[in-house]
Amino acid sequence: MTTMQRSARFWDRIADRYARTPVADEATYRTKLRVTREYLRANMEVLELGCGTGSTALVHAPAVRRLLAVDVSARMLEIARRKADAAGAGNLEFRQAGIEDFEAPDASFDAVLAHSVLHLLEDRDAAIRKVHRLLRPGGLFVTSTPCLGDFLRIFRLVGPLGHALGLIPMVRVFTAAELEASLAAAGFRTEHRWQPGRRKALFIVARK
Repeated sequence: MTTMQRSARFWDRIADRYARTPVADEATYRTKLRVTREYLRANMEVLELGCGTGSTALVHAPAVRRLLAVDVSARMLEIARRKADAAGAGNLEFRQAGIEDFEAPDASFDAVLAHSVLHLLEDRDAAIRKVHRLLRPGGLFVTSTPCLGDFLRIFRLVGPLGHALGLIPMVRVFTAAELEASLAAAGFRTEHRWQPGRRKALFIVARK
């Protein structure tokens, strides 16, 4: 079984509980939504990677021409599609895929969103380079990422055990500086950076 398949099984198993769980920090989440909306335009084609149950996609879909949201978990997407149908979001499409196996022509999107997902990948650098290829010139990459290396380095030791036992997904430990270096190396220029606390996710809007 591949890492992506194991991740899909984990998220399928917890999808219903995840959907019922309130956002841990509603004020921070709303700030990120507001900042993102300031960059979105009505003619944009947008991709969201790791969309979960579709809450963020549903918020942003009315602001753009089309939003394609993908996730590895079939169960998460079932919930997301029900929510989109109930909201009448006709320009929102969901597709089952991981970042690694998602396929689209280069320069297909004006913006790519990836929230709470880069630390769950085997190779964040490859994922960031792929996002860069998928974006049109001047396109935006909006990401919110826990950087555990800045405050929870011990997770490098305990995380693999929890993953092996099926208790948590695979989690990569890196610092904010390492993430920002990865973005710069891929050809991104940061336009907005916000981290409301050392233990909070780093929110970045970067331009190709």
